[in-house]
Amino acid sequence: MAEAAPIGKTVRGGGQSTDLDRLRARAVWMYFVEGKTQSEIAQALGVNRIAIVRCLADARRRNEVRITIAAPMAELAGIERAVQDTYGIERVIVAPVSDPEADPTQVIAAAAGKFIGEEMRSGLTVGVGWGRTLHASLPFIAGRTLDDFRVVSLLGGIAAARRFNPAEFAWQFAELFQGEGFLIPAPAIVDSPETKHALLERCGLAEIFAMVDRLDIALLSVGGIATITTSYRMGHLSEPERRALVEAGAVGDILYNFVNEQGRTVDNQVNARAIAVDLDKLRRTPQRVVVSGGREKVAVLRGAIARLAPTVLITDEITAGALLDRKTAEPD
Repeated sequence: MAEAAPIGKTVRGGGQSTDLDRLRARAVWMYFVEGKTQSEIAQALGVNRIAIVRCLADARRRNEVRITIAAPMAELAGIERAVQDTYGIERVIVAPVSDPEADPTQVIAAAAGKFIGEEMRSGLTVGVGWGRTLHASLPFIAGRTLDDFRVVSLLGGIAAARRFNPAEFAWQFAELFQGEGFLIPAPAIVDSPETKHALLERCGLAEIFAMVDRLDIALLSVGGIATITTSYRMGHLSEPERRALVEAGAVGDILYNFVNEQGRTVDNQVNARAIAVDLDKLRRTPQRVVVSGGREKVAVLRGAIARLAPTVLITDEITAGALLDRKTAEPD
């Protein structure tokens, strides 16, 4: 095994990354994706500002700076492989973060946008969820005109129009590829199971939900159960409802299906009032991509992995490490 070369030297052959490669990659990520200044990057990485200036200039010369980062991040490969093997996921993409306490939404969104843009092609039917991370990925997706391309929203909308509205994300995503959009003209949560049944049976919603059986790929995020998450900022659920879900064992939601850490739907009427696709049907989609991260999402990510068996997980390195720690801590 070749030893790591000192900064400034090159290891040739075998595709190994040098310390300078890794320094340059992190500097590029922090500057262009996280929006940090050169001085902040220098302080975080323990080098002087001149070194960061040179790294950024070298990255431009090497054509490593595009919409996303093309430089190697070899130290993340071990984490990705460990999560893949531990949870039985075909592919794991781990985005680097410089501050363990920072919100990882933007870096996950950048990694997700690159992946999504590369996966889209003519003839696909794509189901989409919603949330801050998916919405933040839109600027990082390289759109183009695709033929016979369909986008299906997987849950209802929100009466008070805001930028995280499921319908808004589905529409913008379809626009990126000049595709057809199929939206659900109903709230994400209604007042009773009877209203939900009536909407499905009498208002044509069942036809849209039937498209789930024909999906090629599903793009999903998850929500934690803390009051800071999207659902509660929208005022969609009351605080008593949130507490009742927690008492029932919920750790978060997948498309407003509230689940426990084992991925099982909890016993609470909120689940019977959600206008969203059935998770067990969604599990049959050939490609299932879960995009999410953050300390409050670890438990619900484990639930999503158990329930949906995603083929792709896109998260950040801190969350990935927490997922591994959580699995290691499980009793035999």
